[in-house]
Amino acid sequence: MKKKILAAVLTACMLTSVAACGSSEDSGKKDSGSEDLEKITFVLDWTPNTNHTGLYVAKEKGYFEKEGLDVEIVQPPEDGADALVASGKAQFGVSFQDSMAPGVAGDNALPNTAVAALIQHNTSGIISRKGEGMERPKGLEGKKYATWDAPIEKAMMQNVVEKDGGDFSKVELIPSTVTDEVSALKSKSVDAIWIFYAWAGVATEVANLETDYFAFKDINPVFDYYTPVVIANNDFLEEKPDTAKAFLRALKQGYEDAIVDPDEAASILLEASPELDEELVKASQEYLKDQYKADVKQWGYIDPARWNAFYGWLNENGLSEAELPENAGFSNDYLPE
Repeated sequence: MKKKILAAVLTACMLTSVAACGSSEDSGKKDSGSEDLEKITFVLDWTPNTNHTGLYVAKEKGYFEKEGLDVEIVQPPEDGADALVASGKAQFGVSFQDSMAPGVAGDNALPNTAVAALIQHNTSGIISRKGEGMERPKGLEGKKYATWDAPIEKAMMQNVVEKDGGDFSKVELIPSTVTDEVSALKSKSVDAIWIFYAWAGVATEVANLETDYFAFKDINPVFDYYTPVVIANNDFLEEKPDTAKAFLRALKQGYEDAIVDPDEAASILLEASPELDEELVKASQEYLKDQYKADVKQWGYIDPARWNAFYGWLNENGLSEAELPENAGFSNDYLPE
């Protein structure tokens, strides 16, 4: 899981094309009457991981079927989950508030809406080898940071380094898409990597690699935006709002089960994706059980103030080609109570 800002969109280009999306990535059971169920396609942002566990739990436990739905889970195509959902070939998918920004307004607007937050707070930050002075942003001066060379990514990095009194021009930017954080840090090919702690951070713990880490939201609260989120096609939402609500009711059950029993949820994900490392999945699931809902009562809720704060920051810093309006790109209207 490369749950980094813009990572899904950038790394999705290394995956298979739309044609490869035809095969399901789940091992959920369909009953004999599945031909009578309404077909729904859900496209992931990346390979299966613990951000997605509630989806697999809902599938395996028949929650979608109880809502009259036959849900197929597919890998993202070459141009990403956002594009497939926008095309109408998938009704739902996984995206991120930051990578949605170019499609929220303007000439490149996509007909997609974020309808649920999979994790309540931004758990991404910078990880480094322990004791090398990078436990705070200023410490990145003179160090090698693995960058995707993306405008929002670099602007955020500059912001946190300068807020900590550092000089961002002294950070050595190494163009690199790290796929194995443990190996990259151990080999010293880079010194610092942007990660989502639930997967890559937990992976360093499982590997007994001592690290330092700081979270973006702890440096600047405006960076506590929503990542990842469930997106839906706007035409689908307009034409079939009840179906959208039924899907999210079932999905909520899956995630709430994962909160209550993370070990069982991890086992369901491992059954669906046996290529995953069991120790990592179980440890990551334990971490995420407190992150899916965190401090909100309603699963999936998107706080308009936090959503708007981040898009306002993009506007103020010229990081959006078109002005991003308030309350654009998301809706809580389809969430179950």
